Amino acid sequence: MIFDPLYFIIIGPGILLALIATWRVKSTFNKYSEVPLSTGWSGAQIAEEMLRRSGVQGVRIEEHEGWLSDHYDPGERVVRLSHDVYHGQSISAAGVAAHEAGHALQHAQGYGAMTVRQSLVLPANLGSSLSYIVIIVGFFVQMTALIWLGIALFGAVVLFQLVTLPVEFNASSRARLQLVQLGLVTREEERGVGKVLSAAAMTYVAALITSLLTLVYFVIRFAGVGRSDD
Repeated sequence: MIFDPLYFIIIGPGILLALIATWRVKSTFNKYSEVPLSTGWSGAQIAEEMLRRSGVQGVRIEEHEGWLSDHYDPGERVVRLSHDVYHGQSISAAGVAAHEAGHALQHAQGYGAMTVRQSLVLPANLGSSLSYIVIIVGFFVQMTALIWLGIALFGAVVLFQLVTLPVEFNASSRARLQLVQLGLVTREEERGVGKVLSAAAMTYVAALITSLLTLVYFVIRFAGVGRSDD
C-alpha cells in the first residue's frame, strides 16, 4: 500500500498542479509586492476601511505571524494579516487584505456557503487527522468496515474543500468590487489585484483536485476488499 504505483499514477497530476499553483501564487504575490498603491494605504488600513464603509462593526484587524498566513477567524471575528500584508502598501497587500475583509463581510451578511463551510470544520478536521490512520489500521487488520470508515472520514475533507471554493471565489469578487467602488485602488491597480487573487484561488482548486484524486484512489484501491471477504 505504501509503495503502490497506482497511488502515484492517480495522485501525480494533482501533486503537480499543487506545485504549479504554489509557485504561481508566490511569484505573483512577490511581483505585485513591488508595485506600490497610489493611495499609499497599508493592507490593514484597507481592510479596516472596507469594513467601516460596509457598516461591519466588532471585527478586529490583527497582525499574524507567518508568510501569507492571512485568514479570517469567524469564531473570534478577527481578520489576521501576515506582516507583509498588514504593513504592505502594495497591490499584493491590498488584494489579500481586501479578500480577508471579504470573508468578514460574508460572515456579517450571513452568506450561505460560508455558514455551510463552518459547519463542516469539525468533520473535516477529524477526517484530516484520522482518515489515513483508520484506513491503514483497517488494511492491516483486514477489517473492511474500518477501511470504509476511513474513506468516509476523508470524504468529509473533500466536501469541506468543495464548499470552500465558492466561499473563496465570492470573497475575491467582493474584494475587487469594493476596492474599486470605494476608491481604494484605481482601475489599473484592480487588474493587478485580480491577478494576485486569481493565483491564490488556484491553490484551492489544486487542493480540491488532489483530494478528489486521493478519494478516487482509495475507492479503486479498496473496492474489492469487501467482496474478497465475502
